[in-house]
Amino acid sequence: MFARSGLRTLRSLPARQVQASVNVLAQRRALSDQARKLIDDAVRQNPLVVFMKGTPDAPQCGFSRAVCQILDVQGVSPDKLKSFNCLADQELREGIKEYSEWPTIPQVYVKGEFVGGCDIILSMHQSGELEKLLMKEGLVSEYLPEDAPEPKKD
Repeated sequence: MFARSGLRTLRSLPARQVQASVNVLAQRRALSDQARKLIDDAVRQNPLVVFMKGTPDAPQCGFSRAVCQILDVQGVSPDKLKSFNCLADQELREGIKEYSEWPTIPQVYVKGEFVGGCDIILSMHQSGELEKLLMKEGLVSEYLPEDAPEPKKD
């Protein structure tokens, strides 16, 4: 079918060209089984995970800084956030992109699900969707500390 439409198939290519294509695909695979398991464990065991450049206290790129600032504005406490510095580990830096099938860092995961990168987090923040998600998953209080109602006195 493809050959009739002028498209080349693997069967129509010389064997050495097929092998070269397979070699390129194998080189692109940056995520080892061990690294995949470590990422799986991290996103499943922690309610909120950010794979970023730098750390929340010292972000190393503007996008990572923006995600940390948004999460801080949303009221996410540091004990609910697990971060991984992708600059400290080349395999993680390339592997996380393969894992999520998302080409950029930072990457945010909530309760094991990939939410998105900086652009999506910013959009969700602006629309109110991020606040709803974080509240639904118990990652932030319904009220910011200064807005919390006074406890009832008996």
